[in-house]
Amino acid sequence: MDQETKIQEEKNVNVKKAKVGDMIEVKRGQHKGKTGEVLIVRDNSVIIQMGISKKTGEPVKTVVNHKNYKRVI
Repeated sequence: MDQETKIQEEKNVNVKKAKVGDMIEVKRGQHKGKTGEVLIVRDNSVIIQMGISKKTGEPVKTVVNHKNYKRVI
């Protein structure tokens, strides 16, 4: 195993990924402080639904990197 692979594995151990259905709070970016439900989990990020648009009635979704959220109980 090369050095880069070891570093990548150490980073993955430190980041606790959310699961589908979990509620998370965004820590950084445009949506800082908002909460949402995890819809899809990807390798480096999650897709969350933050609510429903009042104007269109469509769900409001965004992508959040695993480093930029915390799970809410």
